[in-house]
Amino acid sequence: MRTRSTNPRKVNVVTLGCSKNLFDSEVMMAQLKANQFDVEHESTKDDSGIVIVNTCGFIESAKQESIDTILRFGEAKAAGELDKLYVTGCLSERYKEELAEGIPEVDAWFGTRDLPRLLKTLKADYKKELVGERLLTTPSHYAYLKIAEGCDRPCAFCAIPLMRGKHVSTPMEELVEQARGLAAQGVRELILIAQDLTFYGLDLYKERKLAELVRRLSDVEGIGWIRLHYAFPTGFPMDVLDVMAERENVCNYLDMPLQHASDDILKAMKRGTTQAKTDALVQAIRAKMPDIALRTTLIAGFPGETEAHHAEVLEWVERMRFERLGCFTYSHEENTSAYALADDVPEDVKRARVDAIMELQAGISLELNERLVGTTQKVLIDRAEDGAWIGRTQYDSPDVDNEVRIAFRDDLHLRIGDFVMAQITGASEFDLDAEVA
Repeated sequence: MRTRSTNPRKVNVVTLGCSKNLFDSEVMMAQLKANQFDVEHESTKDDSGIVIVNTCGFIESAKQESIDTILRFGEAKAAGELDKLYVTGCLSERYKEELAEGIPEVDAWFGTRDLPRLLKTLKADYKKELVGERLLTTPSHYAYLKIAEGCDRPCAFCAIPLMRGKHVSTPMEELVEQARGLAAQGVRELILIAQDLTFYGLDLYKERKLAELVRRLSDVEGIGWIRLHYAFPTGFPMDVLDVMAERENVCNYLDMPLQHASDDILKAMKRGTTQAKTDALVQAIRAKMPDIALRTTLIAGFPGETEAHHAEVLEWVERMRFERLGCFTYSHEENTSAYALADDVPEDVKRARVDAIMELQAGISLELNERLVGTTQKVLIDRAEDGAWIGRTQYDSPDVDNEVRIAFRDDLHLRIGDFVMAQITGASEFDLDAEVA
Protein backbone atom coordinates (compact mmCIF):
# COMPACT_ATOMS: atom_id res chain seq x y z
CA MET A 1 0.00 0.00 0.00
CA ARG A 2 1.28 3.46 -0.89
CA THR A 3 2.44 5.37 2.15
CA ARG A 4 2.80 8.78 0.51
CA SER A 5 1.61 10.64 -2.58
CA THR A 6 3.88 10.48 -5.61
CA ASN A 7 3.71 12.03 -9.05
CA PRO A 8 3.73 9.29 -11.74
CA ARG A 9 5.16 11.76 -14.29
CA LYS A 10 7.96 12.97 -12.01
CA VAL A 11 11.38 11.39 -12.45
CA ASN A 12 14.24 11.62 -9.98
CA VAL A 13 17.58 10.92 -11.68
CA VAL A 14 20.36 9.89 -9.29
CA THR A 15 23.92 9.96 -10.65
CA LEU A 16 26.89 8.07 -9.22
CA GLY A 17 30.48 8.08 -10.41
CA CYS A 18 32.40 10.37 -12.73
CA SER A 19 31.68 13.45 -14.82
CA LYS A 20 31.04 11.24 -17.86
CA ASN A 21 28.11 9.67 -16.02
CA LEU A 22 26.89 13.14 -15.07
CA PHE A 23 26.96 14.15 -18.74
CA ASP A 24 24.89 11.07 -19.64
CA SER A 25 22.33 11.90 -16.94
CA GLU A 26 22.00 15.43 -18.29
CA VAL A 27 21.31 14.09 -21.79
CA MET A 28 18.74 11.64 -20.42
CA MET A 29 17.02 14.40 -18.42
CA ALA A 30 16.69 16.59 -21.52
CA GLN A 31 15.01 13.73 -23.38
CA LEU A 32 12.64 13.09 -20.47
CA LYS A 33 11.71 16.77 -20.18
CA ALA A 34 10.98 16.90 -23.93
CA ASN A 35 8.57 14.02 -23.33
CA GLN A 36 6.67 16.07 -20.73
CA PHE A 37 8.15 14.39 -17.67
CA ASP A 38 8.83 16.50 -14.58
CA VAL A 39 12.55 15.81 -14.07
CA GLU A 40 14.78 16.51 -11.09
CA HIS A 41 18.35 15.53 -10.32
CA GLU A 42 18.95 13.88 -6.96
CA SER A 43 15.75 15.28 -5.49
CA THR A 44 15.32 15.11 -1.71
CA LYS A 45 11.53 15.55 -1.81
CA ASP A 46 10.63 11.83 -2.10
CA ASP A 47 7.60 12.61 -4.27
CA SER A 48 8.83 11.12 -7.56
CA GLY A 49 6.88 8.26 -9.02
CA ILE A 50 9.94 7.10 -10.98
CA VAL A 51 13.59 6.86 -9.90
CA ILE A 52 16.42 6.21 -12.37
CA VAL A 53 19.80 5.37 -10.84
CA ASN A 54 22.76 5.99 -13.17
CA THR A 55 25.44 3.72 -11.73
CA CYS A 56 29.23 3.55 -11.62
CA GLY A 57 31.11 0.27 -11.91
CA PHE A 58 34.72 1.46 -12.07
CA ILE A 59 36.18 0.20 -8.77
CA GLU A 60 34.90 -1.80 -5.81
CA SER A 61 33.96 1.18 -3.63
CA ALA A 62 32.02 2.78 -6.49
CA LYS A 63 30.23 -0.48 -7.22
CA GLN A 64 29.25 -0.84 -3.58
CA GLU A 65 27.92 2.73 -3.45
CA SER A 66 25.83 2.01 -6.54
CA ILE A 67 24.43 -1.22 -5.07
CA ASP A 68 23.65 0.47 -1.75
CA THR A 69 21.81 3.24 -3.59
CA ILE A 70 19.77 0.76 -5.64
CA LEU A 71 18.88 -1.19 -2.48
CA ARG A 72 17.79 1.99 -0.71
CA PHE A 73 15.39 2.90 -3.50
CA GLY A 74 14.32 -0.74 -3.76
CA GLU A 75 13.22 -0.57 -0.14
CA ALA A 76 11.35 2.67 -0.86
CA LYS A 77 9.56 0.99 -3.76
CA ALA A 78 8.65 -2.02 -1.61
CA ALA A 79 7.20 0.41 0.94
CA GLY A 80 5.03 2.04 -1.73
CA GLU A 81 7.00 5.28 -1.81
CA LEU A 82 7.62 5.16 -5.57
CA ASP A 83 6.09 3.38 -8.54
CA LYS A 84 9.00 2.42 -10.76
CA LEU A 85 12.73 1.91 -10.23
CA TYR A 86 15.09 1.72 -13.20
CA VAL A 87 18.87 1.29 -13.22
CA THR A 88 21.25 2.34 -15.98
CA GLY A 89 24.95 3.09 -16.42
CA CYS A 90 28.21 1.24 -16.04
CA LEU A 91 27.38 -1.18 -13.23
CA SER A 92 24.18 -2.18 -14.98
CA GLU A 93 26.02 -2.64 -18.27
CA ARG A 94 28.48 -4.97 -16.63
CA TYR A 95 26.39 -6.96 -14.15
CA LYS A 96 22.73 -6.58 -15.14
CA GLU A 97 21.95 -10.33 -15.16
CA GLU A 98 23.49 -10.98 -11.74
CA LEU A 99 21.97 -7.85 -10.24
CA ALA A 100 18.50 -8.58 -11.63
CA GLU A 101 18.47 -11.90 -9.78
CA GLY A 102 19.40 -10.34 -6.46
CA ILE A 103 17.35 -7.11 -6.57
CA PRO A 104 13.88 -7.94 -7.94
CA GLU A 105 12.51 -4.54 -6.91
CA VAL A 106 14.18 -2.99 -9.98
CA ASP A 107 11.70 -2.84 -12.87
CA ALA A 108 14.32 -2.82 -15.65
CA TRP A 109 18.07 -2.64 -16.16
CA PHE A 110 19.80 -0.69 -18.93
CA GLY A 111 23.39 -0.38 -20.11
CA THR A 112 25.48 2.64 -21.06
CA ARG A 113 24.10 2.79 -24.63
CA ASP A 114 20.48 1.94 -23.90
CA LEU A 115 18.92 5.41 -23.62
CA PRO A 116 16.45 4.85 -26.51
CA ARG A 117 15.32 1.57 -24.93
CA LEU A 118 14.96 3.19 -21.50
CA LEU A 119 12.80 5.94 -22.99
CA LYS A 120 10.68 3.39 -24.83
CA THR A 121 10.09 1.59 -21.53
CA LEU A 122 8.76 4.88 -20.16
CA LYS A 123 6.54 5.21 -23.25
CA ALA A 124 8.65 8.17 -24.34
CA ASP A 125 10.19 8.93 -27.72
CA TYR A 126 13.92 9.28 -28.33
CA LYS A 127 14.04 12.68 -30.01
CA LYS A 128 16.97 12.75 -32.42
CA GLU A 129 16.57 16.47 -32.89
CA LEU A 130 17.63 16.89 -29.25
CA VAL A 131 21.07 15.32 -29.76
CA GLY A 132 23.48 17.54 -27.83
CA GLU A 133 20.75 19.02 -25.61
CA ARG A 134 21.15 18.60 -21.84
CA LEU A 135 19.64 19.72 -18.57
CA LEU A 136 22.70 20.93 -16.67
CA THR A 137 23.21 19.59 -13.17
CA THR A 138 26.38 21.60 -12.58
CA PRO A 139 26.29 25.26 -11.53
CA SER A 140 25.11 27.20 -14.57
CA HIS A 141 28.49 28.80 -15.30
CA TYR A 142 30.42 25.61 -16.09
CA ALA A 143 29.65 22.37 -17.89
CA TYR A 144 31.32 19.14 -18.92
CA LEU A 145 31.61 18.46 -22.64
CA LYS A 146 32.11 14.80 -23.50
CA ILE A 147 34.00 14.69 -26.79
CA ALA A 148 34.21 10.89 -27.16
CA GLU A 149 32.83 7.68 -25.72
CA GLY A 150 34.67 4.46 -24.84
CA CYS A 151 38.36 3.59 -24.91
CA ASP A 152 40.78 1.55 -27.04
CA ARG A 153 43.56 1.40 -24.43
CA PRO A 154 44.49 -2.03 -22.99
CA CYS A 155 45.23 -0.97 -19.38
CA ALA A 156 45.26 -4.12 -17.26
CA PHE A 157 43.36 -2.66 -14.29
CA CYS A 158 40.57 -0.88 -16.16
CA ALA A 159 37.08 -2.19 -16.89
CA ILE A 160 35.92 0.91 -18.78
CA PRO A 161 36.16 -0.72 -22.26
CA LEU A 162 33.94 -3.53 -20.95
CA MET A 163 31.30 -1.01 -19.92
CA ARG A 164 31.73 1.77 -22.49
CA GLY A 165 33.02 -0.04 -25.55
CA LYS A 166 35.59 1.13 -28.09
CA HIS A 167 36.56 4.75 -28.60
CA VAL A 168 34.02 6.73 -30.64
CA SER A 169 34.65 10.43 -31.29
CA THR A 170 31.79 12.92 -31.52
CA PRO A 171 31.99 14.90 -34.79
CA MET A 172 33.65 18.27 -34.36
CA GLU A 173 30.71 20.20 -35.81
CA GLU A 174 28.36 18.69 -33.22
CA LEU A 175 30.69 19.62 -30.37
CA VAL A 176 31.05 23.21 -31.58
CA GLU A 177 27.26 23.47 -31.85
CA GLN A 178 26.89 22.07 -28.32
CA ALA A 179 29.42 24.61 -27.05
CA ARG A 180 27.48 27.46 -28.68
CA GLY A 181 24.29 26.23 -27.03
CA LEU A 182 25.98 26.04 -23.63
CA ALA A 183 27.46 29.52 -24.03
CA ALA A 184 23.99 30.85 -24.88
CA GLN A 185 22.78 29.38 -21.56
CA GLY A 186 25.47 31.32 -19.67
CA VAL A 187 28.17 28.64 -19.41
CA ARG A 188 31.57 30.31 -19.05
CA GLU A 189 33.80 27.26 -18.59
CA LEU A 190 33.88 24.09 -20.71
CA ILE A 191 35.56 21.05 -19.17
CA LEU A 192 36.46 18.62 -21.94
CA ILE A 193 36.13 14.98 -20.89
CA ALA A 194 36.57 11.55 -22.45
CA GLN A 195 38.18 8.35 -21.33
CA ASP A 196 41.14 9.52 -23.43
CA LEU A 197 41.09 12.99 -24.98
CA THR A 198 44.21 12.33 -27.02
CA PHE A 199 42.51 9.68 -29.20
CA TYR A 200 40.01 12.28 -30.38
CA GLY A 201 39.56 12.20 -34.15
CA LEU A 202 41.50 9.03 -34.97
CA ASP A 203 38.33 7.13 -35.82
CA LEU A 204 36.59 9.93 -37.71
CA TYR A 205 39.44 11.83 -39.34
CA LYS A 206 42.26 9.21 -39.30
CA GLU A 207 44.48 11.53 -37.26
CA ARG A 208 44.50 13.12 -33.81
CA LYS A 209 42.36 16.24 -33.94
CA LEU A 210 42.26 17.41 -30.32
CA ALA A 211 44.25 20.58 -31.06
CA GLU A 212 41.91 21.60 -33.88
CA LEU A 213 38.87 20.86 -31.74
CA VAL A 214 40.17 22.98 -28.87
CA ARG A 215 40.99 25.82 -31.26
CA ARG A 216 37.47 25.75 -32.73
CA LEU A 217 35.85 25.58 -29.30
CA SER A 218 37.95 28.52 -28.13
CA ASP A 219 36.41 30.59 -30.95
CA VAL A 220 32.93 30.16 -29.45
CA GLU A 221 31.79 33.54 -28.16
CA GLY A 222 31.13 33.62 -24.41
CA ILE A 223 33.39 30.74 -23.41
CA GLY A 224 35.92 32.16 -20.97
CA TRP A 225 37.78 28.97 -20.06
CA ILE A 226 38.37 25.58 -21.68
CA ARG A 227 39.88 22.86 -19.50
CA LEU A 228 41.34 19.50 -20.57
CA HIS A 229 40.70 16.33 -18.56
CA TYR A 230 41.95 12.75 -18.95
CA ALA A 231 44.79 12.78 -21.46
CA PHE A 232 46.67 9.50 -21.91
CA PRO A 233 50.47 10.04 -21.88
CA THR A 234 51.38 7.64 -24.72
CA GLY A 235 51.08 9.44 -28.04
CA PHE A 236 50.19 12.77 -26.45
CA PRO A 237 49.60 15.35 -29.23
CA MET A 238 52.00 18.18 -28.37
CA ASP A 239 50.25 20.57 -30.79
CA VAL A 240 47.52 20.93 -28.15
CA LEU A 241 50.04 22.94 -26.13
CA ASP A 242 50.43 25.38 -29.05
CA VAL A 243 46.72 26.12 -28.84
CA MET A 244 46.99 26.44 -25.06
CA ALA A 245 49.78 28.98 -25.46
CA GLU A 246 48.09 31.06 -28.15
CA ARG A 247 44.52 31.10 -26.83
CA GLU A 248 43.85 33.06 -23.64
CA ASN A 249 40.66 31.13 -22.89
CA VAL A 250 42.36 27.71 -22.90
CA CYS A 251 43.44 27.05 -19.32
CA ASN A 252 47.06 26.23 -18.58
CA TYR A 253 45.89 22.94 -17.11
CA LEU A 254 46.15 19.30 -18.12
CA ASP A 255 44.79 16.23 -16.35
CA MET A 256 47.04 13.31 -17.30
CA PRO A 257 46.57 10.15 -15.19
CA LEU A 258 50.00 8.47 -15.04
CA GLN A 259 49.08 5.70 -12.54
CA HIS A 260 52.58 4.65 -11.47
CA ALA A 261 56.33 5.30 -11.65
CA SER A 262 57.94 1.86 -11.52
CA ASP A 263 58.77 0.28 -14.86
CA ASP A 264 57.86 -3.15 -13.45
CA ILE A 265 54.37 -2.01 -12.46
CA LEU A 266 53.83 0.11 -15.59
CA LYS A 267 54.59 -2.99 -17.68
CA ALA A 268 52.21 -5.11 -15.61
CA MET A 269 49.56 -2.38 -15.97
CA LYS A 270 50.03 -2.48 -19.79
CA ARG A 271 50.51 1.27 -19.91
CA GLY A 272 52.88 1.16 -22.88
CA THR A 273 55.43 3.49 -21.33
CA THR A 274 58.31 3.72 -18.86
CA GLN A 275 59.30 6.10 -16.12
CA ALA A 276 61.99 7.59 -18.38
CA LYS A 277 59.49 8.21 -21.19
CA THR A 278 57.02 9.71 -18.73
CA ASP A 279 59.68 12.00 -17.29
CA ALA A 280 60.69 13.12 -20.78
CA LEU A 281 57.07 13.87 -21.68
CA VAL A 282 56.48 15.91 -18.52
CA GLN A 283 59.71 17.82 -19.10
CA ALA A 284 58.71 18.52 -22.71
CA ILE A 285 55.26 19.74 -21.66
CA ARG A 286 56.70 22.02 -18.98
CA ALA A 287 59.38 23.32 -21.35
CA LYS A 288 56.71 24.31 -23.84
CA MET A 289 54.24 25.57 -21.21
CA PRO A 290 56.21 26.60 -18.08
CA ASP A 291 53.05 27.96 -16.44
CA ILE A 292 51.03 24.75 -16.81
CA ALA A 293 49.37 22.96 -13.89
CA LEU A 294 49.68 19.21 -14.35
CA ARG A 295 47.18 17.02 -12.51
CA THR A 296 47.83 13.31 -12.30
CA THR A 297 46.36 10.24 -10.62
CA LEU A 298 48.20 7.27 -9.13
CA ILE A 299 47.18 3.75 -8.12
CA ALA A 300 48.60 2.20 -4.96
CA GLY A 301 48.72 -1.55 -4.33
CA PHE A 302 48.64 -2.96 -7.86
CA PRO A 303 49.39 -6.73 -7.85
CA GLY A 304 53.08 -7.32 -7.27
CA GLU A 305 53.76 -3.83 -5.91
CA THR A 306 56.48 -4.14 -3.29
CA GLU A 307 57.75 -1.71 -0.67
CA ALA A 308 60.61 -0.96 -3.06
CA HIS A 309 58.14 -0.05 -5.82
CA HIS A 310 56.24 2.17 -3.38
CA ALA A 311 59.45 3.88 -2.31
CA GLU A 312 60.21 4.48 -5.98
CA VAL A 313 56.83 6.18 -6.40
CA LEU A 314 57.49 8.43 -3.39
CA GLU A 315 60.89 9.44 -4.71
CA TRP A 316 59.35 10.12 -8.13
CA VAL A 317 56.49 12.23 -6.74
CA GLU A 318 59.00 14.26 -4.73
CA ARG A 319 61.10 14.82 -7.84
CA MET A 320 58.27 15.52 -10.30
CA ARG A 321 56.41 17.99 -8.05
CA PHE A 322 53.05 17.77 -9.76
CA GLU A 323 50.84 20.79 -9.19
CA ARG A 324 47.82 18.55 -8.55
CA LEU A 325 47.76 14.86 -7.62
CA GLY A 326 45.22 12.28 -6.50
CA CYS A 327 45.70 8.65 -5.48
CA PHE A 328 43.42 5.66 -4.97
CA THR A 329 43.82 2.02 -4.01
CA TYR A 330 43.91 -0.71 -6.63
CA SER A 331 40.60 -2.51 -7.13
CA HIS A 332 40.66 -6.13 -8.39
CA GLU A 333 38.15 -6.05 -11.25
CA GLU A 334 36.68 -9.12 -12.93
CA ASN A 335 37.35 -9.65 -16.64
CA THR A 336 40.30 -7.26 -16.68
CA SER A 337 43.68 -8.76 -17.52
CA ALA A 338 44.99 -7.82 -14.06
CA TYR A 339 42.33 -10.08 -12.54
CA ALA A 340 44.51 -13.06 -13.46
CA LEU A 341 47.19 -11.70 -11.11
CA ALA A 342 47.17 -12.31 -7.39
CA ASP A 343 45.71 -9.33 -5.50
CA ASP A 344 48.58 -9.71 -3.06
CA VAL A 345 48.80 -6.28 -1.41
CA PRO A 346 46.63 -6.18 1.75
CA GLU A 347 43.98 -3.46 1.88
CA ASP A 348 45.51 -1.80 4.93
CA VAL A 349 48.86 -1.63 3.14
CA LYS A 350 47.20 -0.15 0.05
CA ARG A 351 45.54 2.54 2.17
CA ALA A 352 48.77 3.29 4.03
CA ARG A 353 50.56 3.78 0.72
CA VAL A 354 47.84 6.14 -0.50
CA ASP A 355 48.16 8.12 2.74
CA ALA A 356 51.93 8.35 2.38
CA ILE A 357 51.67 9.59 -1.20
CA MET A 358 49.02 12.17 -0.32
CA GLU A 359 50.95 13.37 2.75
CA LEU A 360 53.97 13.96 0.52
CA GLN A 361 51.82 15.73 -2.06
CA ALA A 362 50.28 17.97 0.61
CA GLY A 363 53.73 19.35 1.41
CA ILE A 364 54.48 19.90 -2.27
CA SER A 365 51.13 21.58 -2.80
CA LEU A 366 51.71 23.90 0.15
CA GLU A 367 55.08 24.99 -1.22
CA LEU A 368 53.63 25.63 -4.66
CA ASN A 369 50.65 27.52 -3.24
CA GLU A 370 52.88 29.71 -1.07
CA ARG A 371 54.68 30.84 -4.22
CA LEU A 372 51.39 32.34 -5.42
CA VAL A 373 51.06 34.65 -2.41
CA GLY A 374 51.37 38.22 -3.63
CA THR A 375 50.46 37.39 -7.21
CA THR A 376 47.26 38.41 -8.96
CA GLN A 377 45.18 35.60 -10.44
CA LYS A 378 42.03 35.40 -12.52
CA VAL A 379 39.38 33.66 -10.41
CA LEU A 380 36.03 32.19 -11.45
CA ILE A 381 33.43 32.49 -8.66
CA ASP A 382 31.68 29.16 -8.01
CA ARG A 383 29.57 29.78 -4.92
CA ALA A 384 29.14 31.70 -1.67
CA GLU A 385 29.41 30.04 1.73
CA ASP A 386 30.50 30.76 5.32
CA GLY A 387 31.03 34.46 4.78
CA ALA A 388 33.11 34.18 1.62
CA TRP A 389 33.01 33.84 -2.13
CA ILE A 390 34.58 30.55 -3.23
CA GLY A 391 36.26 30.39 -6.61
CA ARG A 392 39.02 28.78 -8.64
CA THR A 393 42.02 29.82 -10.70
CA GLN A 394 42.71 28.49 -14.18
CA TYR A 395 44.91 25.87 -12.50
CA ASP A 396 42.00 24.23 -10.68
CA SER A 397 39.10 22.04 -11.77
CA PRO A 398 35.87 21.93 -9.73
CA ASP A 399 35.49 19.37 -6.93
CA VAL A 400 39.02 17.94 -7.18
CA ASP A 401 41.46 20.87 -6.97
CA ASN A 402 42.28 23.95 -4.92
CA GLU A 403 39.79 26.68 -4.15
CA VAL A 404 40.18 30.41 -3.58
CA ARG A 405 38.40 32.08 -0.66
CA ILE A 406 37.49 35.80 -0.94
CA ALA A 407 35.94 37.17 2.25
CA PHE A 408 32.67 39.12 2.01
CA ARG A 409 32.95 42.93 2.18
CA ASP A 410 30.18 45.50 2.28
CA ASP A 411 31.64 47.21 -0.78
CA LEU A 412 32.16 43.96 -2.71
CA HIS A 413 29.35 42.62 -4.86
CA LEU A 414 30.23 39.49 -6.82
CA ARG A 415 28.03 37.05 -8.68
CA ILE A 416 28.40 33.35 -9.18
CA GLY A 417 29.95 32.87 -12.62
CA ASP A 418 31.91 36.14 -12.50
CA PHE A 419 35.57 36.27 -13.44
CA VAL A 420 37.51 38.57 -11.10
CA MET A 421 41.15 39.51 -10.66
CA ALA A 422 42.24 38.68 -7.14
CA GLN A 423 45.48 39.09 -5.20
CA ILE A 424 46.51 35.96 -3.31
CA THR A 425 47.02 36.81 0.37
CA GLY A 426 47.41 33.40 2.02
CA ALA A 427 47.95 29.73 1.27
CA SER A 428 47.36 26.33 2.83
CA GLU A 429 47.98 22.83 1.46
CA PHE A 430 45.02 22.83 -0.91
CA ASP A 431 43.43 26.29 -0.73
CA LEU A 432 44.18 29.98 -1.18
CA ASP A 433 42.93 33.20 0.40
CA ALA A 434 42.57 36.29 -1.76
CA GLU A 435 41.27 39.84 -2.05
CA VAL A 436 39.75 41.35 -5.18
CA ALA A 437 42.45 43.42 -6.83
